Amino acid sequence: MKFLPIFELGIPLITFFFFSSMAFINLLYTFYIYGRLAFLKENPVIDEANLPPLSIIVAARNESDNLYENLPLLLQQNYPEFEIIVINHQSVDDSAYLLTAFCQQFPNLRVIEIGRNPHLKPGKKLPLTLGIKSAKYEHLLFTDADCKPSSNRWLKSMAQKFVPGKEIVMGYGPYTSRKGFLNRLIRFDTAWIAVNYFSMALSRLPYMGVGRNLAYTKTAFNTVQGFKSHYALPSGDDDLFIQEAAKNKNYAINIDKYSYCYSEANNSWSSWIRQKTRHYTTANRYGVIKKAMLGIYPLTLLMLLFSFVILMFNTEFRWLTLSIFVFTVGLKWWIQGRCFMKLNENSFIKYLPLWDILYVFLIPIIYYTTEKKEPNKW
Repeated sequence: MKFLPIFELGIPLITFFFFSSMAFINLLYTFYIYGRLAFLKENPVIDEANLPPLSIIVAARNESDNLYENLPLLLQQNYPEFEIIVINHQSVDDSAYLLTAFCQQFPNLRVIEIGRNPHLKPGKKLPLTLGIKSAKYEHLLFTDADCKPSSNRWLKSMAQKFVPGKEIVMGYGPYTSRKGFLNRLIRFDTAWIAVNYFSMALSRLPYMGVGRNLAYTKTAFNTVQGFKSHYALPSGDDDLFIQEAAKNKNYAINIDKYSYCYSEANNSWSSWIRQKTRHYTTANRYGVIKKAMLGIYPLTLLMLLFSFVILMFNTEFRWLTLSIFVFTVGLKWWIQGRCFMKLNENSFIKYLPLWDILYVFLIPIIYYTTEKKEPNKW
């Protein structure tokens, strides 16, 4: 077995240098971006004496079943002072009756009713804006009607990040584990996106949060005039807004397990793809630098895989190429595995390299084969 090849100029050598360059860039990105989350040291101690009063804002449309199940979990949070504002947006189910009954029992619950109007655009920006404007408190926390806090310490965990100088807190919103490959894929997709936006935020390149577990102040909202610059888009309240409002280190991330908000994943491929497509509608509004940073990792990984396959057919470069590939995969596995451990997503670590390869092929296929148009539904 010959390990070192003869380095003569030609297509095999050029391919090998290209492969090596892709491996180097992929590893460099992994160390520089994902390494920040992988080796992050968190201080979970909560200073209860300085917790600010909170306004929790929930935009809901035809969510009576979810409100019945999840609203009590919000109302029973262990927190000194908070209010909950539910914006009932053009619902035609029993949400109004249910919310009226809850208001009679819980004085810190307020409801804003938005009547049916065919001229109102879809999306959450109008109800969220109305909720923010009517909130009593400066510090706001957002979630969805179908979300369950992981514990009654959710408010405390998120609020503790509002230290001096921090106006935005990005939390994690995983999906509940169920049987089936689709559920596992959706949960991996969610965890991988979280690894990306947490790592990018730690690298001073914040580009998104998740609307089902996001907190910010009224000041941060008003400073950028809310959702004004992208109000015409149904989406963007948790990515385009963050890109405008998160600056000068005024943001923090929260990966404390007590801060998670769980949702039920889509149970069909078509509904999940529609959800992914809706998220892509804001991609063309991203800045050049953020687009480039988000594209470096998947692009170099794809090029790495293609050149690796080509070199495996070349006996001269086969073993050196294989050694570099195994070394690259091993280091990435270690660093990215630590990231998944930070998010308590340990079940993916065992086969993480395979998930990584599957994902880097699947997502471009979904992106380029679906029509990215504005949704006409909530």
